[in-house]
Amino acid sequence: MLRVLIALALTCLLQPAFADERAQTQQQLEATRQDIAELKKLLGKLQEEKSSVQKDLRGTETEMGKLEKQVEALQKELKKSESELQRLDGEKKKLQSARTEQQKLIAIQARAAYQNGRQEYLKLLLNQQNPEKFARTLTYYDYLSQARLEQLKSFNETLRQLANVEKDIELQQAQLLVQKSSLDTQREELEKVRKERQVALAKLNDDVKARDSKLKAREQDQAELAKVLKTIEETLARQAREAEEARQKALIAQQEAEKKRLREAQADADAGDAPRKPAKSSPGTLVSSNGETFGGAFGSARGKLPWPVNGRLLARFGETRGDDTRTKWDGVMISASAGSQVHAVHGGRVVFADWLRGAGLLVILDHGNGYLSLYGHNQTLLKSAGDVVKAGESISTVGNSGGQDTPALYFAIRQQGRPSDPAQWCRAQG
Repeated sequence: MLRVLIALALTCLLQPAFADERAQTQQQLEATRQDIAELKKLLGKLQEEKSSVQKDLRGTETEMGKLEKQVEALQKELKKSESELQRLDGEKKKLQSARTEQQKLIAIQARAAYQNGRQEYLKLLLNQQNPEKFARTLTYYDYLSQARLEQLKSFNETLRQLANVEKDIELQQAQLLVQKSSLDTQREELEKVRKERQVALAKLNDDVKARDSKLKAREQDQAELAKVLKTIEETLARQAREAEEARQKALIAQQEAEKKRLREAQADADAGDAPRKPAKSSPGTLVSSNGETFGGAFGSARGKLPWPVNGRLLARFGETRGDDTRTKWDGVMISASAGSQVHAVHGGRVVFADWLRGAGLLVILDHGNGYLSLYGHNQTLLKSAGDVVKAGESISTVGNSGGQDTPALYFAIRQQGRPSDPAQWCRAQG
């Protein structure tokens, strides 16, 4: 009983001190809140400039995607033109060889005709005495003359085809020069746009750091002050409860004191069983898009899907994003080389293919029954909204759009609008 009264007295003496500290902390917290409100007003005024930079970034990265596709198409046309030029050159060589052979035959026949003389047909007529033999001789002579005419006609046709082929070669060479010039122009334009994107991205990053650093510091101060204030309020509340409990225990006697000790023991046991914060898994697991695709319903594909790209996991589902413990990854980040093909993990329909703030060039596939897969930070979009794609089909290429520093693919799965861990749907490696 004496110990209970002493505790009650100490609580009454300490409570005013905690109340003063609470008032001071409350004042500091209010001042910090005012500073944060002013900073947010300043950020609101600067938001238009930031939006303009975001708009420039969207435009340059979208244009980069289009130019990458144009360069690839021009390169394919260039290869076709070179192949056609090689084919025409081979045909030209064949025609030149045929022309040479025909020239030799015509020269032989011309010499034979010259040796027989101009009166060849008249000599045959005057030298023949047998009518039947004479008729056969005339027939042979007609065949020979017809053969000469056919060879001359074939020779003229060869010359005509050779002239056409040489004309086609000149035209194909001219087209090839135009395509090469266009390809060089597109590459120069792409390099120009890339430099513009780098400038826009650098400006955006500088603005974000400059504007948000002070606000984050103030918000951190506010969080610390709020934590201190909460601790003080909990302490005052606990002291009030303890004072009330002590008063009740003094009135009810030793039985109520025993109940208090039991409650404190139970509280200590509960505190010792508090769940631990799960350890953060280390990123870096290799994933692969190789292997067979899954042809069944998406809902039955858990653990059977390939990954969209070959690479290494940089961030896992549920991990903290950066330094802000309040935000978690709702998908995964896969490191891969720029320009690598991104494959659809399952058949579906493209419901979105455009630039989106924070995700860059983004593709969203609808797999039916409320299942969606998302592919972000691409360099090039190979599909458009409304396209139907098969499992394993290329839909984009890996890039760093959306403000990323290094090439990587953002990959996420939504189930009825809720994020789902991609590692539970895609095949484990190793």
